Amino acid sequence: MGQAFPSVATDPRICAQVAKVCRASATPRAASAQARYAYTELDARSSLPLVRAPTLVMVNGGGGQSAYVPIARYTAEHIEGSRFIEFGGADPMFFVGPNSEVIAEVSEFLTGERELVESDRILATVLFSDIVRSTERAAADGDHRWRSLLDAHDEVVRQQLTKFMGREVKHTGDGFLAAFDGPARAVRCAQAIVDRVQPLGIEVRVGVHTGECEVRGDDLAGLAVHIGSRVMGQADASEICVTSTVKELVAGSELSFTELGDFALKGVPDRWRLFRVDREWTRGEREPSP
Repeated sequence: MGQAFPSVATDPRICAQVAKVCRASATPRAASAQARYAYTELDARSSLPLVRAPTLVMVNGGGGQSAYVPIARYTAEHIEGSRFIEFGGADPMFFVGPNSEVIAEVSEFLTGERELVESDRILATVLFSDIVRSTERAAADGDHRWRSLLDAHDEVVRQQLTKFMGREVKHTGDGFLAAFDGPARAVRCAQAIVDRVQPLGIEVRVGVHTGECEVRGDDLAGLAVHIGSRVMGQADASEICVTSTVKELVAGSELSFTELGDFALKGVPDRWRLFRVDREWTRGEREPSP
């Protein structure tokens, strides 16, 4: 997963789906034989000049880090008349994430006409949360106790999402992806979640980012979603991290932040300036309004 789909390698739902497909595709012995043949024994270089069919060679560049690019380029150079296209996505397997550009290129290659597929995109603030050290807690507490804690945690999160007008997009087992139409409400919701799960003996970390998201049914996808997930990964226990985009958008909201510095987020281009949300209130004090 980390090599083929780095942008979603930590998404438990996608990992489970890929594992299911792998188990259904071949036995362990057959899969091992296929991998050995594909990566160590198969060499089709001598056959490339024999190809006479129209050929389209596509590859994701992975921000200049993909080992597949020189292989794809070599293939295109040795098939006469072939067309080579390098996309800028982070995943070598470019059917992960937004792929309208891929569809447009294939359509033009097959039909001679470029049909642009416009995806449904919205501007949203995404909130990612997960329970810190959930695996260790599950092992220490046992299944029954841990399930009760998870249920209590989920109830708290959903109550706060309702209060601050957020929408639950996805439940990841020990965390949530939620969407808001305003970044200030997302940050205040994160503060309330962090505060209210602590009496359960649980600590969460939260990441918040605002950007254009691709709508896929009830789900959200796209670079902004990946950024939100990576931002959460930079947060410590009971900490809320946001991008500079969020900080700038909530100017005048009385929220305060501490700069953490510039970070390279895995699978995301450029460096991102992140901020920690300062604690504005403690339990027993008046809560800020949504």
